[in-house]
Amino acid sequence: MKVENIKDTTKFFQVIDECKGKVELVTGEGDRLNLKSKLSQYVSLANIFSDGTIKELELVAYEPEDIDRLLNFMINQ
Repeated sequence: MKVENIKDTTKFFQVIDECKGKVELVTGEGDRLNLKSKLSQYVSLANIFSDGTIKELELVAYEPEDIDRLLNFMINQ
């Protein structure tokens, strides 16, 4: 799933931490980073945005409830 214009990155990573299964960030090169890892979160933050907003990410979530959780965040942010 593609997510766009994430303004509250703290809340976004809080939602990721609440996910039951694995949530991965797909990089432009096709690599997948486990976003439940704090190190991966810091690396992705450093590489993705500079003005406090994440413009676009491609995520893979494996559990249906996690997909719902992420969609709910995107709708209500």
